[in-house]
Amino acid sequence: MATDIKDTAHAVEAAAVMRLLPARPRLLALGEPTHGEDTLLDLRNELFRQLVEQEGYRTIAIESDCMMGLVVDDHVTSGTGTLDEVMEQGFSHGWGTSAANRELVRWMRAYNDGRPASERLRFAGFDGPLEITGAASPRQALTALHGYLAARVDADLLPCTVEILDHLLDTDDRWTNPAAMMDPAQSVGQSAEAGQLRLLADDLVALLDVQTPHLLAVNSRDDWDRARLYGRTATGLLRYHYWMADTSPARMTRLCALRGLMMAHNLLATAARGPALVYAHNSHLQREKSTMQMWQGPVEWWSAGALVSAQLGEEYAFVATALGTIQHQGVDTPPPDTVEGLLYALPEDRCVIDAPQLATALGDTRPAPRVSPWFGYSPLDPAHLADNDGIVFVKDVPKS
Repeated sequence: MATDIKDTAHAVEAAAVMRLLPARPRLLALGEPTHGEDTLLDLRNELFRQLVEQEGYRTIAIESDCMMGLVVDDHVTSGTGTLDEVMEQGFSHGWGTSAANRELVRWMRAYNDGRPASERLRFAGFDGPLEITGAASPRQALTALHGYLAARVDADLLPCTVEILDHLLDTDDRWTNPAAMMDPAQSVGQSAEAGQLRLLADDLVALLDVQTPHLLAVNSRDDWDRARLYGRTATGLLRYHYWMADTSPARMTRLCALRGLMMAHNLLATAARGPALVYAHNSHLQREKSTMQMWQGPVEWWSAGALVSAQLGEEYAFVATALGTIQHQGVDTPPPDTVEGLLYALPEDRCVIDAPQLATALGDTRPAPRVSPWFGYSPLDPAHLADNDGIVFVKDVPKS
């Protein structure tokens, strides 16, 4: 058995990952089981460099605010802003403080310098403007969409003026009130003004769609793609805020599912532009349903990866990352009867595993699920081992 498992392990290189797959995927999703460890991000950076240089990948999409990500994309493609400004303004969830993320942005900008637009690397955040404590105001996305259209189509075609949008939106702190996450009554998402905004946002997106031939004729496809991002974000945020005001038992299930849907829509738009590496938590990229224990009980929903995989088929590939130890977080050597324990016994410090082949090698041997002593780390679910295209295993994660 040990020999069979060892035969599934290869060096962590882009070429080894590609050998696991039937063809080059349009979206290659690399998951992580915990956030905030630069060891894993350094590994991601190296794989992305190899994918760029050997496989023709041109985009990386990460679990960060899609609107803020535009700041990073502008910097790496055209040099807009300083690196310090970009790290502060271009990342959500605190990701901008990561040394590995800073190195990624620096390298992408250096790679693009002097290259024609068709060969430049692109950056995307694919999360919605959402935090665990709530959601952003739809103002930025809505007004940006309106501004794009107002500059390019007849004013009579617009469903409203920007002044009407501003009046209906009122102050942003009404939308971002953190009390609304725990108390639906604090949300403005089902107010009369929010209802009018949902209709107007829908009309603005429809206008964007019906004017596509004209808009592409008078402006670049990149600007049109960006306007579509504004539209997806505005409608997604208004939908999310509506269900934040819901009082039914399904409230948190809906909110988790809607976040996954916003992620999926952004990933499908990224895929339309060409092959991309996607990096996020394993739970956002896996093909099976995601689950979480919340204050109101367990919730489950189809993640972004599940939604995208259902549409792209073999053009979507998912490689999960598994870990042995994170000693500085109290995660010690894994028990030998777990998947992580079996992989920990291999001599390599890090390796790529053929997950379906490993599942076959295990046969009727059912590894035990690993129990994490730390809430910030999610072990692999052995029941879904064969649903992964591969596993990147890192034996020990030192403190960043």
